[in-house]
Amino acid sequence: MSLNNLTTVDRRDAKLALAHIYVAFIALLLGGLAGLLQVFVRSGQFTLPAGIGYYQVLTVHGVLLGLILTTFFIFGFQIAGVSRTSGTFSNSQRRLGWIGFWLMTIGTTAAAVMVLLNKATVLYTFYAPLQAHWIFYLGLTLVVVGSWVGGAGQVLRYMQWRKENKGSGQPSPLLSFMVVVNNLLWLVATLGVAVSVLFQLLPWSLGLIERVDVLLSRTLFWYFGHALVYFWLLPAYMVWYIVIPKVIGGKIFSDSLARLSFILFLLFSVPVGLHHQLTEPGIDGTWKFIQVVLTMAVVVPSLMTAFSMFAMFELRGRELGGKGLFGWFRKLPWNDSRFFVPFIGMLAFVPGGAGGIVNASYQMNQLVHNTIWIPGHFHLTIASAVVLTYFGAAFWLIPHLTGRKLTKSLNTLANMSGILWAVGMTIMSSAMHIAGLLGAPRRSDYSEYGGAQQAYDWIPYQIAQAVGGTILFIAILVIMYIVVKLIWFAPKGNEEFPVGDVHESSGHTPPILENFKLWLVILVALILFAYTIPLIDIISNAPPGAKGYNNLW
Repeated sequence: MSLNNLTTVDRRDAKLALAHIYVAFIALLLGGLAGLLQVFVRSGQFTLPAGIGYYQVLTVHGVLLGLILTTFFIFGFQIAGVSRTSGTFSNSQRRLGWIGFWLMTIGTTAAAVMVLLNKATVLYTFYAPLQAHWIFYLGLTLVVVGSWVGGAGQVLRYMQWRKENKGSGQPSPLLSFMVVVNNLLWLVATLGVAVSVLFQLLPWSLGLIERVDVLLSRTLFWYFGHALVYFWLLPAYMVWYIVIPKVIGGKIFSDSLARLSFILFLLFSVPVGLHHQLTEPGIDGTWKFIQVVLTMAVVVPSLMTAFSMFAMFELRGRELGGKGLFGWFRKLPWNDSRFFVPFIGMLAFVPGGAGGIVNASYQMNQLVHNTIWIPGHFHLTIASAVVLTYFGAAFWLIPHLTGRKLTKSLNTLANMSGILWAVGMTIMSSAMHIAGLLGAPRRSDYSEYGGAQQAYDWIPYQIAQAVGGTILFIAILVIMYIVVKLIWFAPKGNEEFPVGDVHESSGHTPPILENFKLWLVILVALILFAYTIPLIDIISNAPPGAKGYNNLW
């Protein structure tokens, strides 16, 4: 079964995709620099220059890497993926993409300026009662609305493909199907943060209302915040399911399994946000428990993905002559950065996923909540599994879009960047996990806590974080060098956009998997079940609310 409808991305679509990717890598450099400053400060051996605050730098790091790098790269990749597999965008669809891009870019710029001016030092989660300048909230609103507009263009191209191929009996292109699932997930998830910003935080910062319900705003944030993790993760899974098989010369293990795993992520990733609020009062424990159970259900599609990946690896390795129990493993193309760098990300997801089970466990969460264990977990899952896969994709996607070639020397540098990232992240994340178990808090500037012995016990691990963070920043510089070369200076070439074919034994794909009306009805039902009563309780028992704190630090 062939998924290769086209061989290249149309140049007009490539220009749109590249615009998003440019912003993403600018965010990587600036956000990475902010992260380096953070770990230096927390080591106790470095003081920020006058006029720059630690929490200001922390906000820059979280917003640029957690929201801007990811969202812009995802949209660049998805635009290219839909164009490659479903066909060139129409002028109106591409226009939606450009409108979305400029809304997102203007919003990003507005929010970033407020953070740099120390008018929005509210950290990544922008929790009330910390109050930012109204321009910051308006900027976030533009980013979300822009993503809706741009995502609409991608979904419309997919719908056009289905209309053009109605009655053919063949399933839609798998990559385009996955893009639609991710856009639907993003749309449903961002409704929560949009309601919070538009009806709470923006009027509050403008002085139209005096107080804000803190618990309601946090609950709406985490309705969005956990699903955001899967919005980041699913494009990495697109690369794992569809691109990696082609890169190694194999075939996609199962079209049906891949589609089912994405549908399960869509269903179970949104109604689980309360597991981020297990220590918060005001939410009945029954509903926290229910959402913990739904969180554990997300393990199922993750295990399906792991099975699919390693089944495909083994089949290909044995085709190449691998013998014995693990002989196939040695046959994989370890020198190819398009495979090697994402594979490091796959390995990082194993301890990262295990840590996620700890975080979502009703009892174990009490130990690690609000400690630096949590950022250590994020840096394994998002900053390793996801971001390394993005980098591995960028090493072929950028030259494909620019008409250049990933040379042998750049490929070697790309592998080196992956190794540097793995070493730096292992040191930094391990130190974060250990320090978290020892009680070291997250979101905190360096402090000796009045000479407390426990605080001194954290310092070696905070120094280790600075060592790991330094190695990570060196990896970022290497990656930026590769990206600049691939955009402007690498030799002209015809780099492939790898899209795998489905294995012959995969079987027929049931049409129900593409019945989005059915899955959206089930998703809405799950969300109403998980959130209706908790939100009614929060609103009906609301306290007077909190006034804003501006520039608390």
